[in-house]
Amino acid sequence: MAANPMYQFNVYRIGPEIKINSIDISFTNASLFMVISSLAILIIFNLGTKRSIIPNKIQLLAELSYSFISKMISDTAGSKAKPYFSFIFSLFMFVLFCNMFGMIPYSFTVTSHIIVTFVLAAFIFIGVTVIGFIKHGLGYLKLFVPSGVPMVLLPLIVVIEIISYLSRPISLSVRLFANMMAGHTMMKVFGGFVVSLGIVGGWLPLGFSVALTGLEILVAFLQAYVFAILTCIYLNDALNLHH
Repeated sequence: MAANPMYQFNVYRIGPEIKINSIDISFTNASLFMVISSLAILIIFNLGTKRSIIPNKIQLLAELSYSFISKMISDTAGSKAKPYFSFIFSLFMFVLFCNMFGMIPYSFTVTSHIIVTFVLAAFIFIGVTVIGFIKHGLGYLKLFVPSGVPMVLLPLIVVIEIISYLSRPISLSVRLFANMMAGHTMMKVFGGFVVSLGIVGGWLPLGFSVALTGLEILVAFLQAYVFAILTCIYLNDALNLHH
C-alpha cells in the first residue's frame, strides 16, 4: 500500500476523535504540519528580529524576506497596499513553509490538498471583495465594466468579467494544489522505480529523482510567490479600481 504514489496524500487522525455534532474536527497529520510550519515561521522570524551588531544568517534571511515581499507589494499594488503587508507576508511564508516541509521524506504536503488551498483562496477573495466595496462602495462594480468597450459588446463583456472574477478563488487554489500534487506524485513514482529496479537498473530513475527534487524545490518557492503576487494583483484591483 505504501508503494502507491497517492498514499502520501492520505489524511489520517492523530490522537482521539473529536466531533462537534456531526463535524469531525480531530487533529490530523495535515493539522500537525500546518502547526509545524506556523511554529517554524514564528521561531525563525522571532530570532531574526533580535538586534545584534553583526547580523547572523537568520537575521539576513528575515531582512531579505521582508525586502522581497515589500518590493513585490509596491510593484504590483502600490503604496495603498502597504497596510496589508503583514497579511501578504504571512500568507507567502505560510504557503512557502508548507511547500518546503512537504519536501522532507515521510512528511506531509499540506498544500497538495484542494480543501486547504481553496480555503486560503476563498478567504483572500472575500477579503479583497469586502475591501473593494469599503473603498469604493457600489462604484466597485465598475470593475466589471471595462472602459472603451462598444455598447453592443458590453453585456457580453460584463458577463465574462463577472465569471472571470468569480473564478479567481478556483484558479488560485487549483494552481497551487495541482502543481504540488503532480510534483510529489512524480517524485514518488520515480522513487518506486529506483526501489523496484535495484542498483543495476535504478541509476537512471535515481538521476531523474534527484533532478526532479531540485525542480520541485524551485516549484515550491515559485508557487508560494505566484499565490502571493496574484493576491497583490487582486488587492490592487480593489484599492485602485483598474478597469
